[in-house]
Formats: sequence, C-alpha cells, structure tokens
Amino acid sequence: MKYEDMLKSAQDKLPKINDNIERFNIPKVKGQVQGNKTIIGNFLQIANTLRRKPEHLLKYVLKELATPGEIKNSFLIFGTKLPASKINEKIQSYAETFVLCKICGKPDTKLTKESSIYYLKCHACGAKYSIYSKI
Repeated sequence: MKYEDMLKSAQDKLPKINDNIERFNIPKVKGQVQGNKTIIGNFLQIANTLRRKPEHLLKYVLKELATPGEIKNSFLIFGTKLPASKINEKIQSYAETFVLCKICGKPDTKLTKESSIYYLKCHACGAKYSIYSKI
C-alpha cells in the first residue's frame, strides 16, 4: 500500500470538522421599549463576552447612535426608542474595531490605552497596533 493511499484512508476515518461554527458569538441585545426609552437587559453580558469594560462599550454605542443613555442596576437605558437591529449593528462594529485582531481575526486581544492612543495586542498571533478612535 502506498503512502498516499494510507494517508487518504486515515483522513477518511477522521471526524468531519464543521467550519461554520464560530467560537466567538456576540449575544444579540434583549430589550424592550417603555414609553420613550429603550431598556437593554443583557448589556453587561455582551460587554463580558467581548471582554471589555461596559463603560467603554457604552461610550462607543452612545456616540455611534447619537443618543443619551446610562447603566442602571445592570440595565442599559437609552433615552430614545431604538430598534434592536441598530444596536446590534453598532455592537458588531465595536467588536470589529476594538476586539477582533485585524491580522488573524481572533478575539483573543487586550485593549490598552497609552497617553491618548488605544492599542490592541493580540495574544493569538502577537500583533500589536494602534486604533484610531475619538471615544
């Protein structure tokens, strides 16, 4: 039996890998509209999943949505009515800017601030680069 045949036979016996499953999934916002306000109940869970400070994520989302808001008793309260799709879009944008490595695309990063510049250091590939941001 040739080496290539043995290799093919061994590969056929290996379990199939599903490439569609990502290990990094950002939870979708769960909220409700009460009067003129939008209340998000899982904002702290989302910040924890992203491994970023809730205050930093809040500052970004509020700036992007151009709306007032605050964290009260583990709830995020926006001062206006907002659709969940728009909030999810801004959180995804935050993740692409401040969480995912631009080199390898993995979420294993650490955000640091030196003077007024944010740096993203990837623990997976070792890349370190600055992030331009006005927040």
